[in-house]
Amino acid sequence: MSEKLRIGFAGLSHLGIIYSAASAARGFQIVAFDDRPGLADALQARRFPVSEPGLAESAKQHGDKIRYTADGDDLAACSLVFITLDVTTDDANHSDLGPLETLIEKVTSRLEPNATLVIMSQIPPGYCRKLSSRIPASIQLFCQVETLVFGNALERAIRPERFMVGCADVGDGLPAAYGQYLAAFDCPLLRMRYESAELCKIAINCFLVSSVTTSNTLAEICEKTGADWSEITPALRLDRRIGPHAYLSPGLGIAGGNLERDLVTVQRLAAENGCDAGVVTAWQRNSLYRRDWALRKLFESGLLGRADARIGLWGLAYKQDTHSTKNSPSIALLRNIGDTHVSAYDPAARIEAAEFPKVQVCASARDAVRSADVLIVMTPWREFANAELEQILPAMSGRQILDPYGVLAAERCRDLGFSYEQMGA
Repeated sequence: MSEKLRIGFAGLSHLGIIYSAASAARGFQIVAFDDRPGLADALQARRFPVSEPGLAESAKQHGDKIRYTADGDDLAACSLVFITLDVTTDDANHSDLGPLETLIEKVTSRLEPNATLVIMSQIPPGYCRKLSSRIPASIQLFCQVETLVFGNALERAIRPERFMVGCADVGDGLPAAYGQYLAAFDCPLLRMRYESAELCKIAINCFLVSSVTTSNTLAEICEKTGADWSEITPALRLDRRIGPHAYLSPGLGIAGGNLERDLVTVQRLAAENGCDAGVVTAWQRNSLYRRDWALRKLFESGLLGRADARIGLWGLAYKQDTHSTKNSPSIALLRNIGDTHVSAYDPAARIEAAEFPKVQVCASARDAVRSADVLIVMTPWREFANAELEQILPAMSGRQILDPYGVLAAERCRDLGFSYEQMGA
C-alpha cells in the first residue's frame, strides 16, 4: 500500500533530505520540492550538500522512489506534504522564520482541497495555531516533532523511537494518508495539542542539556580531585532513575544549532510569561566555560605566548559524522588563539579561508601534526581513534596532547612519551 501513497517534502535542507530519503527507504513514492537554484538537479544527480552515514547507500538503493523537483506544482499530486525546511538561527540563537513562511505560502497555494500539511520544521509554541487561521480551511494541519541527530540522522529517521504529532484537536482522528504513513514506521505514536508538540522538542533538549551540564561539571571536579569520571559513569548507568542510555560523557559544552536555540526560546517564553529560567542561564554559562577547556590548557602550557608555537588540530565539526560547524568548540578555539599558527584537518567539515587566514587546512591527519608542538583532538571522529600513533606522533615537535573526549589510546600515548590530558581524568 505504501507504494500507492505519494508523499511530498518541501524544503530540502538537512531535515528534508534525510526524511525524504527515510520515507523512500520505507517504500513510499516521494516528491521532494525545493526551488533554490540548482538544488533539485544536484540532488537528482545524488550530489548531497549534507554529510550523513548511509545517505549515499540509501540513495543508490531507494533513489528511484524519489523525484526531486524545483516545480511546486508537482506537490499537487500528493495528499500528504511535509514542510521540512531547516529553520536557521543567527549568532544570538534566534530563529529566522522568514524563509519558512515563504515556503508555506508557496506550498499551500498548490495543494488540492483536503490535503494534509505537516510542519516538521522547528517552530515556537503557538505557531501552528496561528498558521491554521491563515491557510485554506480545507487543508488539514498538523505538526510533527523531528528529532534529527547530526551524524545518525538517517538511521533515526528510518527507525524512529516514537512519533510526536501535534493536532488542532487531540480528539479528532488522523487523515487516512497520514495515518498510513505513520503506521509504516511501526513505532509508538504520541498525539497532543499543537502547543504541546511545539514545546516537546524544546523539553527534550532541555533535559539533554541538563545531563550534559551535570556530566561536564562533575567531570571537571574529577580532574581536580584525582577521581576518574569513566569509573563513575557505570554506577550511574545501573541506576534505574538515570538509565543505561543517559548522556553521561563529558564534552565541550553545548554545540550544534538546536540546543542553543531552544535554551534562548525558553528564556524568551519565561520572560514573556513572568517565569523564572535562571537554571537555563546557568546551563549557558557552564557551556561557555566548558567550551574553553582546551584554551585554558594551552594558556597553562605557555604555548600561546610563543611566537613560534604550532598547533595541530584534529576536528572542525561540532561532533563526529557531520560536516556542521554550528557552535563548534573547535571554531570557538580558533577564534580565541590569536595569531598562533594552526594546521587543521577534518574528514568532512570546512572553514572559510578569509575568516581564518592563520589556519592551514590539511588533507590528512598526519599532515596536520607535522612539526606541531601540541596535538588537540577537538572532534571525536572514528578516523582519529584508529590513527596509527607510532607513525603520526613522531612527526610532532612537541610532546603535548589535548584529547578532551579521550579519542586516542591514553596509555599508548603516554608510553610513547607524550604528556596526555583528557576531560574527567
